[in-house]
Amino acid sequence: MRLTTTSFPPGQPIPGEFAMGVPTGFGGNRNPQLAWDEVPAGTRSFALLCIDPDVPTVPELVGRQDVEIPLDQPRTEFVHWAMVDIGADVREIAAGSASDGVTAKGKTAPTGPAGARQGLNSYTQWFAGDAQMGGDYLGYDGPYPPFNDQRVHRYFFRLFALDVAQLDVPARFSAADVLRAAQGHVLAEASVWGTYTLNAKLAG
Repeated sequence: MRLTTTSFPPGQPIPGEFAMGVPTGFGGNRNPQLAWDEVPAGTRSFALLCIDPDVPTVPELVGRQDVEIPLDQPRTEFVHWAMVDIGADVREIAAGSASDGVTAKGKTAPTGPAGARQGLNSYTQWFAGDAQMGGDYLGYDGPYPPFNDQRVHRYFFRLFALDVAQLDVPARFSAADVLRAAQGHVLAEASVWGTYTLNAKLAG
């Protein structure tokens, strides 16, 4: 199976229109275009994840003008998209069709392929307790890495071809729920990734 995008060159910077954050504030927050082919026989649905594995583990350093987050700081994952039950006949998600703009407190009913279900992304935890932004962030919300991070972040879009039409996940599910439920049902996986940074020194 092969996953491609016309929204950015593979392994290269993701444009700000597909990011939640840009140097001046909020970005376009549109989902990128994704398309796939060479689907294995027996595929009954697809699941999609977008994960940034380069997120700092010391939140107290994020967004400070007086310090940079060191390159060698231990990192963790931040989920930007989790979607299941994408129909077996679907081969493309158009740019901006599942997210277009920033929704304070999160999208309550994100759009997407007919019948698909979208789970929580990690902005749910990041904005928890914030009176203006806190809420359940469902569907796609794009990159917004710390401007003071010395590391360029990578964003991996992972598509799974599954042998079940519906994945057994909770109504309010996470990427971890998707990965657990998909065990033993994955016929093929494909991925494409891009980079993003708000550190002016790294962006050039």
